[in-house]
Amino acid sequence: MQVYHFSENPYPQAWDADERSLRITLPSKHFDPKIGADLLNRYIDEWALCDELGLNIWVNEHHSTATCLTTSTMLPLAMLARETKRARLLTLGVPIGVRHDPVMAAEEAAYVDVVSRGRLELGLVKGYPTEIAPANVNPAQISERFWEAHDLIIKALTSHDGDFNWEGNHFHYRHVNIWPRPYQRSGPPVWITGFTPHSAGPIADRGHVIAAGLNARNGRNIYNTYRKRRAERGHGMPDLDRFGYMVLVGVGDSEEEGHRFARQVKGYLDTTGIVHPAFGNPPGYYPVAARVGEVRRGQQGVTGSAFQTDRAGDPVSYATASIEKMIEVGAVFAGTPDQVFEQIKELYDYVGGFGNLLAMMQGGALSHADTTKSMRLFSTEVLPRLAELKAANGREDEDFERMRRTVAIG
Repeated sequence: MQVYHFSENPYPQAWDADERSLRITLPSKHFDPKIGADLLNRYIDEWALCDELGLNIWVNEHHSTATCLTTSTMLPLAMLARETKRARLLTLGVPIGVRHDPVMAAEEAAYVDVVSRGRLELGLVKGYPTEIAPANVNPAQISERFWEAHDLIIKALTSHDGDFNWEGNHFHYRHVNIWPRPYQRSGPPVWITGFTPHSAGPIADRGHVIAAGLNARNGRNIYNTYRKRRAERGHGMPDLDRFGYMVLVGVGDSEEEGHRFARQVKGYLDTTGIVHPAFGNPPGYYPVAARVGEVRRGQQGVTGSAFQTDRAGDPVSYATASIEKMIEVGAVFAGTPDQVFEQIKELYDYVGGFGNLLAMMQGGALSHADTTKSMRLFSTEVLPRLAELKAANGREDEDFERMRRTVAIG
């Protein structure tokens, strides 16, 4: 199993500046460049530490927000491509649904791939709903715009015989011919996030890595939809490396310490929904079926509320839930190394297995010392034991074979 360390690069010093919204409308006067410089360099140091610890690196980006200072994934990845030697470099992701220049995104990806000598993992995402307004794009067209940008980027990264023309519904280029070309012959592996089972089908059709997480029930449904779609298309059992699962992680010398670390990392979930109602749910962004389900659960208007259920499907407030409850729903692994491993194993078996663990080991106000302690404990005490999870593959193969026969008969 591959493990990726993640931080949203938060600026918690401004989280109390406006109780209505930490995104879009929060004035940048609340950002102190001296504090920001210390934080950003610290976060890069923690990513660089992954190379020593045998962990990989995951970077994302958000815009106009105090919850994430990374304005482009390719900026820190370009630095880390030079500073690290072994770690895979995952951008998850590049929000091509709201970006206006997919060709530049392809050029940046190729640059990082070359400097790192082929260690880039290219994650492509639609863009967070609150970023619709500052990007000035139509939320009802976001999926169509995303897939056109996806196709253009893939073609740009894999075409090496001269320029080509692109005339689509959303993007128009007379000449596309990126330099440099990627280091990896067929281009970097592509990842796409899947927040609902409905989103899994198109990702499965292309054979990309699907990244789910933060909810065991939702993750299992997404993975099963992916597997079923591959079976319906006549493909074999998808390898476990096609599945990624995101979770918040805190590893300490004691259960109490591990829970304290995780509670501070959970600042990511406590604040992510603090946004003015005008920006949290742009009309047309979410599929109608997802919104109908939320209304039935009494979760109208909750950004990202597809995650906010327990394994029985009952609503859970992630912002106020205890660490124990968050472990139960599959959003957090926390405690001693032994406890964290058992939590990983239980969830791994529940969802049917995955080959990539996306571990958010820094968040909120968790200090550098506590972050690196958690990372080191995970690396030395948990990471070596993840090989034991391969024993679950036999049961998973049997389940998939039954699914394949059912599809064939149907």
